[in-house]
Amino acid sequence: MESATPRRSLPRVAESSLECFSHGISDLIRKKNSRKVKEIVPTPAPAPQFALPDDLLEMCLLRLPFASLQAARLVCKKWLHLTTSPQFLHLRSRGFTHHPWLFLFGITRSGSSAGEIHALDTSLNQWHTIRADLLAGRFLFSVAAVGSDIYVVGGYSNSADAAALSGRSSLKTHRGVLVFSPLTGKWRKASPLRVPRSGPILGVLKVSSSSSFLQSRRRLERRHLKRPKLKEYLNEVEESTGKQLSSEAVGRKTNEEGSRFLLIAAGGRGSWDEPLDSVEVYDPVADQWTAIGKLPEDLGGAACSGAACGGMFYVYSEANRLARYDPERGLWAIIETSRPPPRLHAYRPAVVSSGDGRLFLLGVSWGDGDRRLGGCEKALRKLWELDLDLMAWAEVASHPDAPMDMNAVFFAERSRIYGIEMFKIFGQVLDFLTSCDVSGREVKWNHISTQHSAHPAAASSCSTKSMVVLRL
Repeated sequence: MESATPRRSLPRVAESSLECFSHGISDLIRKKNSRKVKEIVPTPAPAPQFALPDDLLEMCLLRLPFASLQAARLVCKKWLHLTTSPQFLHLRSRGFTHHPWLFLFGITRSGSSAGEIHALDTSLNQWHTIRADLLAGRFLFSVAAVGSDIYVVGGYSNSADAAALSGRSSLKTHRGVLVFSPLTGKWRKASPLRVPRSGPILGVLKVSSSSSFLQSRRRLERRHLKRPKLKEYLNEVEESTGKQLSSEAVGRKTNEEGSRFLLIAAGGRGSWDEPLDSVEVYDPVADQWTAIGKLPEDLGGAACSGAACGGMFYVYSEANRLARYDPERGLWAIIETSRPPPRLHAYRPAVVSSGDGRLFLLGVSWGDGDRRLGGCEKALRKLWELDLDLMAWAEVASHPDAPMDMNAVFFAERSRIYGIEMFKIFGQVLDFLTSCDVSGREVKWNHISTQHSAHPAAASSCSTKSMVVLRL
């Protein structure tokens, strides 16, 4: 039997090398195929861009709150141009208004004016700081809201030390009038006062275009051949809005709703710190100040507060007397009222007027017998209303906080009265902002701001502050 021949097997080394070679080739082929698959995957098509027409975009931007509108202007030049155009500002002022904004002026730091405006969005309880270099070093001015603009009238300036009010020789009394538009963030200069004055009492009257005051001023202009030039007025509007207006737009401004706003500046302090009794009226359309009759001598003292109410301008004096100016007749008259509200003369009174033609007075007096503190009478800040038919004062409400500020500032916007008190305690200046609604039967004060805006301010801010409220 033949022996079986053994099988010959391939060497182990050759077999392992073949396996490694085939494995490497398969990896290369796999990677190449995966790259082809990735190249074949289609990229998504870009989304189609859709642009709103300018009129629809304008209607959307008109409805933005003021803070959101300021942010929208930073999106692009088109939105900035659209939201600062005269047409946009006109439409927004005609009804697309939102929440009240409170503007606080006169904050000082390190003995001089900080050149800032502190704006409070009452709906969000947020403070914003606005740079106002034109106000640096200027203090004891008065502010008023005319339409959507804020007028800064008169004041003192002292480059060395604005807080050292005793050194009157180094102070300059201003005649200048500055106008700030919160909607555009721009400043412009108006015609200066005829008489330099600090701390004038301001009031804004709404009169018809056919009022006797405007008619008499037009007759005076024709007599002296001083008719306002349309070109000069257009140039002024161009500087304030950044865009040239047509004569038709000027006509809309001068004859809007057949009424005009007039700004009255009464009293204040002169260049030698003397009390003034002169009164001036400013027409924003003509950009001209006109002197009117002086304050009545029967006031018995310097005028300390005033407000426009029901087409009249009321002034309250330090002697607790009330005077009224009738722009149609051009005459001052002393208003004989019932016993004036009792008050502590160390605290400055404030006269304000609500939008529905009601006149109020805020003053500090001793509390009633049932409101005592530790067996002693408690000083209270009370709100009084004048019955314009009976000419009698009636107490409406009492402020819940102790009157810590002798120069508290109050401002009425529609049916709400806003008040701010500032005082220094424990080395820090604090401010407390309150408001009350006088439209209902029960008048109650509420705190509307829990964030203190003036804590880095100097103590002199307590006597130099001023306030105005606008709906933006």
